Amino acid sequence: MSQAPFRFRLNGALLQPHQSGALFWPDEKTLIVADLHLEKAASLAANGQFLPPYDTIETLDLLDELLIFFEPKRLIALGDSFHDRFVAHHLNRDTLARIQRLSAKIDLVWVTGNHDPEMPAHLGGRVVQDIDFNALHFRHEASPLFVKAGEISGHYHPKATILIRKRRYTGPAFVADERRLILPAFGTFTGGLWVHNPAIFSLFTPKMRVFLCTKRRVLPLTMHSVIKRQT
Repeated sequence: MSQAPFRFRLNGALLQPHQSGALFWPDEKTLIVADLHLEKAASLAANGQFLPPYDTIETLDLLDELLIFFEPKRLIALGDSFHDRFVAHHLNRDTLARIQRLSAKIDLVWVTGNHDPEMPAHLGGRVVQDIDFNALHFRHEASPLFVKAGEISGHYHPKATILIRKRRYTGPAFVADERRLILPAFGTFTGGLWVHNPAIFSLFTPKMRVFLCTKRRVLPLTMHSVIKRQT
């Protein structure tokens, strides 16, 4: 028997974190991803640091799998969808065609980030700095000045470490309390910041929780079960 997916509520909205780092909002048929960092390898290569140029393909392939699985009507990308503003304007023909096909068949919302403060119009979709949908507010970076419940963001690429059968496991993680949620990075070539780092930890109340992404499922954890790493 397959295990039911983990779900939780934020400001009344029922949300389903996925082990890929994506978030699904069933009632609104909305899929949310953060920090794709498409074309990161191309951006680094332009500055003399060469990596295998397959990150964009892998990230878009995984995104396609989730779109088939969840069948959302809307996709929200929470900023830093591209690693820099230059590569977003100079995509190869195949990558551009894939993104344009996506934006033609789904309500695609690009939230701008610090890596991509501008988005080319020819990609399609809507471009916003932040946006409200019913009970939730979407932006790239969490703001301590945003006092209302329901804020969802990315930017920090949170990750966590726990002990599983006496072995340490580190993975991407969602971080949440009763007011806000931060998503892990979805992109293939993305690092992470420990959830105990003050940049993340200071944004949350004592009810802070971690939802750790493993290969097969999401593990809901309290902060007491997360190993504190040096920040």
